[in-house]
Amino acid sequence: MNRNLERLKIDNSLLILVDVQGKLARLMHESESLIRQIGILIDGCRLLGVPIVWAEQLPDKLGGTVPELVEKLAGLTPLTKSSFGCCEDPQLSSTIRESRRWQVLLCGIETHVCVWQTAAGLLTDGYQVHLIADAVSSRSEQNREVGIERIVAAGGQLSCVEMALFELMGSAQHPKFRDVAKLLK
Repeated sequence: MNRNLERLKIDNSLLILVDVQGKLARLMHESESLIRQIGILIDGCRLLGVPIVWAEQLPDKLGGTVPELVEKLAGLTPLTKSSFGCCEDPQLSSTIRESRRWQVLLCGIETHVCVWQTAAGLLTDGYQVHLIADAVSSRSEQNREVGIERIVAAGGQLSCVEMALFELMGSAQHPKFRDVAKLLK
């Protein structure tokens, strides 16, 4: 069976949030939509019990994660990194590995730098990467598109918030279906 065709499963999945911080987050192409979609993704993953790994790039220099997302991440602690990719940071890499989950929902900024380098590291390490296209961005639309194309060419799976959440539930019979559906309206 082609492992890339395996559907997302709650028990196998992990959300990685990459660097949605400070003033830089507000400079992203379509930043309001980006932050809104990431918020929905976080809420949906929390409802479904999908663990979240929260990365911040040098927050003392770039600022912390935007407040709209921090409130949705209550009870979690961001992991600070200086490497662009999460897999190059020992603490983040260890946290990802210790989750024992191999399907990664990937969101954040910037698509062509930190998100790409995280995806490349994950793919190299054998993870199935689901790039949540409406939850990633760069300062320019062109850089966002180049990042998405490179991740897909490397073997990442293209997805979006609604697609990923419905795929995780698998059916309208899922006990959290109504709650998740409300997030998407």
